[in-house]
Amino acid sequence: MRTVEVSRVVDASPSAVADALDPVSVVEYEGSFSVFDVEERENDWLVVAGATGLQLVLRFEEYDSGIHYEQQEGEGQPLDTMETTITYLSSGGGTEVTAVSVVEMGVRPTVLTDRLAAWKRKGELKRALRTLAADVESR
Repeated sequence: MRTVEVSRVVDASPSAVADALDPVSVVEYEGSFSVFDVEERENDWLVVAGATGLQLVLRFEEYDSGIHYEQQEGEGQPLDTMETTITYLSSGGGTEVTAVSVVEMGVRPTVLTDRLAAWKRKGELKRALRTLAADVESR
């Protein structure tokens, strides 16, 4: 299991960042998958996302200053474990956004496959924060 973290200060208020971080936009900001379906429930959302030949279910929860999501268990999931928390805090004239993700492929040799999964995940998180910044800074 590996943990990756990326941070970025965006030139927007925390409320603008909060408004931009919903389950669909988070998946789209990452850029690896398309959203196929969203089920809003009482305290969370289930998002079905995927790409050619691959589909996964993500469970999202909102917090006061962030959003947390995790891959749900099931056959055909790309990873054994994937949990991510995105938080945002006021920082000077902008907002510091931090994404922390834990990934595990569950394929031997895990020292290599988990490293590969973490490398890919870090790229997705960097892209997500870059795209989020472009989105909120252009409003």
